[in-house]
Amino acid sequence: MNPAVLRHLRAPLAAFLLGAATVAGFAPANLAPLPFLTGAGLLWLWQGAASPRRAAALGFAFGLGLFLGGVSWVYVSLHEFGAMPAPLAAAATLLFCAFLACYPALVGYLQARLAGSVAARQLLLIPALWALSEWLRAWVFTGFPWLSFGYSQADTPLAGYAPLVGVFGLSWLVWLGAGLLLTLTRVRKRRSALAGFVFVLALGYGLAQIEWTRPQGEPVSVSLVQGNIPQDLKWDAARFAATVQLYQRMSARSAARLTVLPETAIPRFLDLLEPGLVDALALSARSHGGDLIIGLPVRDAPGRYTNSVLSLGASPTQRYDKIHLVPFGEFIPPGFGWVLSILKIPMADFSRGGAAQAPLSLAGQKIAVNICYEDAFGEEIIRALPDASLLVNVSNVAWFGDSLAPHQHLQIARLRALETGRSMLRATNTGMTAIIDHRGRITAVLPAFTEGTLEGNAQGRSGATPYVRWGNTPLVLLALLVCGLFALRGRRSAAKQQT
Repeated sequence: MNPAVLRHLRAPLAAFLLGAATVAGFAPANLAPLPFLTGAGLLWLWQGAASPRRAAALGFAFGLGLFLGGVSWVYVSLHEFGAMPAPLAAAATLLFCAFLACYPALVGYLQARLAGSVAARQLLLIPALWALSEWLRAWVFTGFPWLSFGYSQADTPLAGYAPLVGVFGLSWLVWLGAGLLLTLTRVRKRRSALAGFVFVLALGYGLAQIEWTRPQGEPVSVSLVQGNIPQDLKWDAARFAATVQLYQRMSARSAARLTVLPETAIPRFLDLLEPGLVDALALSARSHGGDLIIGLPVRDAPGRYTNSVLSLGASPTQRYDKIHLVPFGEFIPPGFGWVLSILKIPMADFSRGGAAQAPLSLAGQKIAVNICYEDAFGEEIIRALPDASLLVNVSNVAWFGDSLAPHQHLQIARLRALETGRSMLRATNTGMTAIIDHRGRITAVLPAFTEGTLEGNAQGRSGATPYVRWGNTPLVLLALLVCGLFALRGRRSAAKQQT
C-alpha cells in the first residue's frame, strides 16, 4: 500500500482503537478512568485534523470502535434469537453501529468549524457538544442512549453530580476531565489543569454526601424472581405449563410484601389464561398480606396488545403498559413491515401504553414500574416522580445471551437510582436481578443464568432531586448557549477578517 495512504489511515485507525478501548470503561470491566484517557486521545487527534471533514472522520472512527465493541450484542438478538441469517444480521449490526457513530462524527465536525482556541474548544465546546449529541441520540428515532459516557462513572466521585445534572451532565464532566488531562501535557498550564481536575472530583465527592431525598415509611421486604427460562424456549407452547408451574412455585415461597416476576414471565395473553391461574397467584400473595407484580402481554382489542405488568394480591389489581417500545423488537416502524418475514420475534408489534400512567400503589408504597430498556431514558423515568417512592424494572435480557448487555443494563439502572434518589428493584429472566439503593449502590444481586429468588428490603423515599425537578432541560440549554457563543465569536472573527 502507498505510504501516503498508510499515513492518512493511521489517525482514523488510532481513533477506532481508542473508541473500542473505551468499552472497558463500562460494566463489566468498570475501568472508570479509561474514558478520560481515550477521550484525551481523541482530543489530541482532533488537534491535528487538517479540516472539519477530517475531524468528522476521526469522530466517526472513534464512534464506530465504541459501538461495535460495546453493542455488538445486537447481532446476538438478531441472529441467535431473531433467526435472521448471519450475513444479514452482521450487516444490520454494522449499519446500526455506523449510524450511532454519526453522533461523534458530528461533534468532531462542529468543534472544528466553530471558532475558538484549542483550550477553549477542549474545555468548553467539546464537552457541551458531546453532552448535546448524547441527548439527541437518546430521542432521535425513538432513541438509543446506550454507552453514554456518564454511565462509566457510577462508582467515581463524579457520581455525586448525577442527582443534579443526570447522566449527560456526567458525560460533560468526563470530557472536561479529558480536556484537563490533555492540558497537563503543557508545562505552563499543568498546575492549573491539575487544580481544576482535583476541584471537579472533590466537588463531586462533596455532593455525594447530600441526602436529596428522605425515607418514607418502613423498609419493604421484597422478593425478586429470576426464572432463567432460555429465550429459545420461552415462547414454546409446549413449555408453557412448565413455565407457569415454575413461577407459581417460586412466588409461592415468597413471604415478602412485594414479589416481582420478570417481563413477560407468563408468555401468553391475559385473556387466554385460565381464570384459576390468576386467582391462584393472587391468593398466594394475599395469604401473607403481600402484592405480586407479574409481566405478561395484555390484549384489549383485536390487533392491539401491550407489553404489561399486572399486580395481584392484597392491594387492588393494577396495571402498567409499556410506553417506550423497542423498534423491530416490539414495534415495526412504518415502511418496514417486510422485516417481519425475516425476523422470528414473537409479538413484534405491540401498542404503546398511555404516557400519563400513575404509579402502582402496592405494599404501602407508590411504585414507578418500567419495562426492559425503558430505564435507559432518564426523563421518562422522572415522569412518575416525585409521587413514586420506589422504582421497579422488569426485564428479559435473555435476548442478548451471555454478552455485555446485561452488565451494561444494570449499570444504567444504577444511574436512574442516583438521578432520582430512589431505590431500583430489578427482576429479570436470566440476569442480573438486583436491589439497588438510592445512592446507586448494588446491595444484592443474583448471578446471571441461574434460577433463584433475591430476598431483601427496599426503603421507599420521598422528595425530589434537582434532576427530578428539571430533567435535562438546564443542561441542554447550557450546551446550546456554549455552542451559540462559539458560533457568534466565529461570525465576529470572520467579519473582522473581511474588513
